[in-house]
Amino acid sequence: MTGSSVPNHIAIVMDGNGRWATRRYLPRVAGHKKGVDALRACVRHCGELGVRVLTVFAFSSENWNRPPEEVSGLMELLAVALSREVPQLHAEGVRIHFVGNRAALSEKVRAGLLQAEAATAGNARLIFNICFNYGGRWDVAQAAAGLAARGEPITEASLDRAMALAHVPDPDLLIRTGGEQRISNFLLWQAAYSELYFSDKLWPDFDAAAIDAAIADYARRERRFGKTSEQLAPGKSKKVA
Repeated sequence: MTGSSVPNHIAIVMDGNGRWATRRYLPRVAGHKKGVDALRACVRHCGELGVRVLTVFAFSSENWNRPPEEVSGLMELLAVALSREVPQLHAEGVRIHFVGNRAALSEKVRAGLLQAEAATAGNARLIFNICFNYGGRWDVAQAAAGLAARGEPITEASLDRAMALAHVPDPDLLIRTGGEQRISNFLLWQAAYSELYFSDKLWPDFDAAAIDAAIADYARRERRFGKTSEQLAPGKSKKVA
């Protein structure tokens, strides 16, 4: 797989953890634990391929409506993952950003997020955005509210600078696992021109080969950004600015 065919920024809706567990007569949180293993492997593989930014949908603002025991299990899993995974990610040159509304999170969880970000702030091999308590509509609303509070005009350009993912370019490729074909309030602003790829694989089963298949499919597409094929210079159609 050549560097020119690899997306600069991949975003993933990691769907199917609960169904993976249910099919094995396990509690849903067991699927989420297995999903962490899949995510660990995904981060490593993306780094090896030369992906510069990986953004994942870990917990949506709508996920609070799930059964209380599942929500509490996810929060506990986050705390455990922070303590276990961050040192290895740091060693591999991964810079961690948590993206989302932290107001509803416990003080302990917020402190863990800040600590992970501070520990990896100097890394540059791969930027790893973890969208936790995030929603695309929330993102647009918080950006607009911030501009209004500062008395700045609300324009496309100013909104873009105020979005929660303003520190990275927009995703080139957005993947959703689990067989559903929707983006579920994920990166509504940023995914305007992303290539979409849907996989029937449940997230715990989405391995390196599945990532390679998604990237190979992406590499065959022509990205026109509103232009015609004739306007695109040869070899430039898949490259993102």
